[in-house]
Amino acid sequence: MEKFIPAEFDLPPKGRSEEAIRRWREAVGKLVKNRQRRFRYAADLEKRSEAKEQMRRLRESIRVCFVAYTAALRFLDVGGLGKKFPDSNEHSEEDTGMDVQNGLEEEAKRAGLRIHPDKLASIVSSYDIKTLRKLKGVDGLAEKLNVSLDKGVNSNEITTRQNIYGANRYTEKPPKSFWRFVWEAFQDLTLIILTFCAVVSIAVGLPTEGFPEGMFDGLGIILSIFLVVMVTATSDYKQSLQFRELDKEKKKISVQVIRDGMRQKISIYDLVVGDIVHLSIGDQVPTDGIFISGYNLLIDQSSLTGESVPINIYDKRPFLLAGTKVQDGSAKMLVTTVGMRTEWGKLMETLSEGGEDETPLQVKLNGVATIIGKIGLLFAILTFLVLLIRFLVEKGLRHEFTKWSSDDALLLLDYFATAVTIIVVAVPEGLPLAVTLSLAFAMKKLMKDKALVRHLSACETMGSATCICTDKTGTLTTNHMVVEKIWACGKAKRVDSSKGKDTLDDDVSEHVSSVLLQAIFNNTGSEVVKNKDGKLSILGTPTETAILEYGLLLGGDYNEQRKTCKILKVEPFNSEKKKMSVLVAPPDGNVRAFCKGASEIILKMCDTIINASGETVPLSEEQVGDVTDAINGFACDALRTLCLAFKDIDNGDIVDKDKIPESGYTLIGIVGIKDPVRPGVREAVKTCLAAGITVRMVTGDNINTAKAIAKECGILTDGDLAIEGPEFRTKSQQEMSQLIPKLKVMARSSPTDKHVLVKTSRSVLKEVVAVTGDGTNDAPALHEADIGLAMGIAGTEVAKESADVIVLDDNFATIVNVAKWGRSVYINIQKFVQFQLTVNIVALMINFISACASGSAPLTAVQLLWVNLIMDTLGALALATEPPHEGLMQRPPVARTESFITRTMWRNIIGQSVYQLAVLLVLNFLGEQLLELSGSDAKMVKNTFIFNTFVFCQVFNEINSRDIEKINIFRGILGNWVFNGIIFATVVFQVVIIEFLGTFASTVPLSWQLWLLSVALGAVSLPLAVVIKCIPVTRRPDASKNRGDGYEPLPSGPDAA
Repeated sequence: MEKFIPAEFDLPPKGRSEEAIRRWREAVGKLVKNRQRRFRYAADLEKRSEAKEQMRRLRESIRVCFVAYTAALRFLDVGGLGKKFPDSNEHSEEDTGMDVQNGLEEEAKRAGLRIHPDKLASIVSSYDIKTLRKLKGVDGLAEKLNVSLDKGVNSNEITTRQNIYGANRYTEKPPKSFWRFVWEAFQDLTLIILTFCAVVSIAVGLPTEGFPEGMFDGLGIILSIFLVVMVTATSDYKQSLQFRELDKEKKKISVQVIRDGMRQKISIYDLVVGDIVHLSIGDQVPTDGIFISGYNLLIDQSSLTGESVPINIYDKRPFLLAGTKVQDGSAKMLVTTVGMRTEWGKLMETLSEGGEDETPLQVKLNGVATIIGKIGLLFAILTFLVLLIRFLVEKGLRHEFTKWSSDDALLLLDYFATAVTIIVVAVPEGLPLAVTLSLAFAMKKLMKDKALVRHLSACETMGSATCICTDKTGTLTTNHMVVEKIWACGKAKRVDSSKGKDTLDDDVSEHVSSVLLQAIFNNTGSEVVKNKDGKLSILGTPTETAILEYGLLLGGDYNEQRKTCKILKVEPFNSEKKKMSVLVAPPDGNVRAFCKGASEIILKMCDTIINASGETVPLSEEQVGDVTDAINGFACDALRTLCLAFKDIDNGDIVDKDKIPESGYTLIGIVGIKDPVRPGVREAVKTCLAAGITVRMVTGDNINTAKAIAKECGILTDGDLAIEGPEFRTKSQQEMSQLIPKLKVMARSSPTDKHVLVKTSRSVLKEVVAVTGDGTNDAPALHEADIGLAMGIAGTEVAKESADVIVLDDNFATIVNVAKWGRSVYINIQKFVQFQLTVNIVALMINFISACASGSAPLTAVQLLWVNLIMDTLGALALATEPPHEGLMQRPPVARTESFITRTMWRNIIGQSVYQLAVLLVLNFLGEQLLELSGSDAKMVKNTFIFNTFVFCQVFNEINSRDIEKINIFRGILGNWVFNGIIFATVVFQVVIIEFLGTFASTVPLSWQLWLLSVALGAVSLPLAVVIKCIPVTRRPDASKNRGDGYEPLPSGPDAA
């Protein structure tokens, strides 16, 4: 069938154009019963166009403001206002102070706030440097906002500030009510036509048959439509609630602020004007604000301005806009504008309505639904024409062509309703929606298992992943780091933290210890703070935390060290440089540089070493060898190694105060940090290998450390390749494509190396690649990969925004779980498609053949509506929400080139369809004789029996569809309460329809013997399925040897069960 699907329905998972999206929607054509429902979770291209236009206007506005701001800055500096805040402008400042207070509410004045929200917002959004200077800069602005730049906002002022300046929340589209879903479910064109037919039936029936008999047929259709609409709306509404919960999780972002004099972590939605926010690499600026202080702050404004060149922010260029990203450096920011007063807030309101791209499977199934719908429409028209022609011929033979009665009108109306109902059953509207249902179910379950799926397609694509490129730290390891060994003054020592205190060797001088503590406490991006209980806690990365904890263990005092040395410049750590440097001014009046980072890199920057006496001596070749041996020794023990170094600079030697030296350092020592492998990682890696998924470790660590950890995890085995990033990047693309299949470890890698590895694996080797990342520089690799996985704990906001899935616990086992659920989604949709196509074929053929042969259709409109409910909404709920089983990870991934509807599925569909058609056609033409029926109601009993048998065939075929290949279809059935509940409800309601609702459903009560026979005929499909599954299926000629149709070969012997 997929050969007949137009090319418009074959879209890539990522990077599709709007034109491609429009083309496939146009290819669907008019054959969509309910466009509102079918495309509910599809991208709203009109809203996206609006967002693009708004973005264009915003970028132009920012560009104009920035040009004006630059010109004003030059003018002020040239005009003598470059001095900080000259006294000659006192009157001007007073006028400005009065101006910014105009219109301020009394509540604000009572709270000590002296600047109007709109005036405050315009200062930042319009880059109004002139007004900011008149207000005496950030200090004057803080005074107007009644906040201390050291202590931050008081907690008891939060509500007042939110009332006056607004909350940091964006306007969102209100959620749809249940009744809105009911209305959308009723927008189905075929249901509207059937409702019209029912009304006409009642209108014609009442005058001819009287009340209430004349209402029964029409009322039966109306009640059936009501049931279909309510069940559909309930399913859709629950699905929307699941998506709403997931959206809330996606928006959980935290920032570090100073409040009540303490640094603490809060949600960005709790930020208020006046808050002091700490920004570091990878953060998204949460509000508009003013730069207070910081080092080397580079801001990427491309999300707002479209300019790819980052902007350096400092005291003369202090404006920070919400939605921009910190590319490098760190800073403190004063919050000035929040929520919808920011340009980013206004933009988010439009962006949130743009929707998400459809998944490849949704698009493909839209194509399948279109083809089946066309076939169904053809059969519906043929059925109606056959019935109409037979009716007219019979009327002509009876010479009654000129005599027409209300009975004739009702009969023709019944024919038309039957034809329309065939379209209802034939157009599988539920196919693409079943994907959404299955993905929503999987995403909700994954959320409980600590994986937040940001994009629907990611869960689906993960099921086809052939390779996972994973970080080491925090993903394979626990990320709970502690300094286990230290090498200093030529000796290695194990750190003993059991007594709460440790020291260097006795023969090491006090000076060495002092320099080491200076290096630890000054060259860090983390802080040692006191919490509310007065206990010390460390805010920062696990690596920094481990080193600071060691400094405290040595008896160091963080605050004392920071007070003693004035920090002049900081170059924060990033994954490209693999080091962090700082320039400080100690009390002696000179300048000292500290550097720490990757051992090999820092060692190359050193030409001297500090000895046990505290003297600086040249670093000989022999000593370099000793240091290298120490580094390798630590690394072989699976320890992360970092070198610490310093350099004293005389004031007269400083050429550029903004540049930290890159050479001439004195080596202080090496720290070996232990980061144990996570429990369960080895088993998770083993599961991946059994599932045909290659695991590659990509890390910035020393190659020996990486090898030791990889062996412990089961990633690196004999014959596998481990390589360093600098060596990998020198290879040609052809060389890379030859070594990547054997590559299991890449050490000392840069983000660029990771990006090249992912790109080559995808483009040249045609692998489906999942990649993990936590840093800002990982964003390109995350974006390039088929599935980007960001770390929830260690990951930056930039990495999370570029990712498809956020691993909330940073655990590799969680990634494997996502792959398992991805496979489950794919298999579940295949089960549902197999089940639905079987019902489609049988329902179409039985009514068409009967209409051609006998001039009547055995299944009425009401009965077909019930069948449609069983196979569509209820069938999707039962089969598309099956939880995954372990067997899914014992087969290779499904290749993207494989057909979705496999030969195995066609074998099952054709086998069951032939059986059901044979039984139903025999009953239709010979039923009265075979069942020995007689009397005036014999035909009604026969048709009721056919309807009942047809429904029970679907009930048992639904059970058959639980496994497409395996014979044992009952595995895990008791644990799936959704499936059991739907089967039970279907059977119960079928009994009610037959026994109690016959007047509306055109049925009569059946004897217990006929009930048993109906169930037995339906149950025959169970042993029949065993026979059908024993029929061998040849693979497609283009199927790869190790990836056939997504299933294991059919087992034989005892394993077949």
